[in-house]
Amino acid sequence: MKDRTALSTALVTGASAGIGAVYADRLARRGHDLVLVARSAAKLEALAARLRGETGVTVEVLAADLVDPADRARVERRLRDDARIGLLVNNAGTTVPGGFANADLDTLEKLVALNVTAVTRLAAAVAPRFSAEGQGAIVNIASVLALAPEVFPGIYPATKAYVLTLSQSLAAELGPRGVYVQAVLPGATRTEIWAHAGRDVDSIPGVMEVDDLVDAALVGFDRREPVTIPPLPDAAQWDAFATARLAMLPNFRQSKPAARYRAAVPA
Repeated sequence: MKDRTALSTALVTGASAGIGAVYADRLARRGHDLVLVARSAAKLEALAARLRGETGVTVEVLAADLVDPADRARVERRLRDDARIGLLVNNAGTTVPGGFANADLDTLEKLVALNVTAVTRLAAAVAPRFSAEGQGAIVNIASVLALAPEVFPGIYPATKAYVLTLSQSLAAELGPRGVYVQAVLPGATRTEIWAHAGRDVDSIPGVMEVDDLVDAALVGFDRREPVTIPPLPDAAQWDAFATARLAMLPNFRQSKPAARYRAAVPA
């Protein structure tokens, strides 16, 4: 079956601003029709009108709060039922200020609902159809903090580590069935998320502009990279990391604890 991902409709979450809005722009300019998902209908409509006028593609707005189960279910149904959609960009996500010392559990639960639950459910909604068709692509926006949880307090790095691991698991399962899965790991990027974290983005060194981030991620997409890390200069570092991880796998299959755990600790 011919892969029609390059011509299919793309559904982009978190599309009203930042990374999602730039993905919408770039995909429209590639000729993709779009379904744009975010909470703000007004922002989505403004973006949709501009993209229709500038590119001529069909752009549909689907206002939804992905933390709300009923809203999220509408997006899930669209992914399951609309055979035109061949690309999911799972971009919606946020963070909260502070760590665990003064954590508000309800706020953390909402963060998990958006960064973990929504990403999982949307991917799960579309994966069976993509697998049956033998084509399609899922792009999950993670973060370099998935690899560096010490750098940022709280659970945000943990949620992004989940997105990376989920992407790798999906790639292993769906890749042989013709479905491409890409995890994108941005570094510090100039988006609204820093305001949510209570940080001044101009005080942070090495901040990448959103346009540069998305353009680089799309280069990785075109190359069919399983993991794309736009700020990483030396791809050999990631390759070495991935190789070292895989080298451990045979050693995890042991019926007894490793010898280093069978010796008593000296008093």
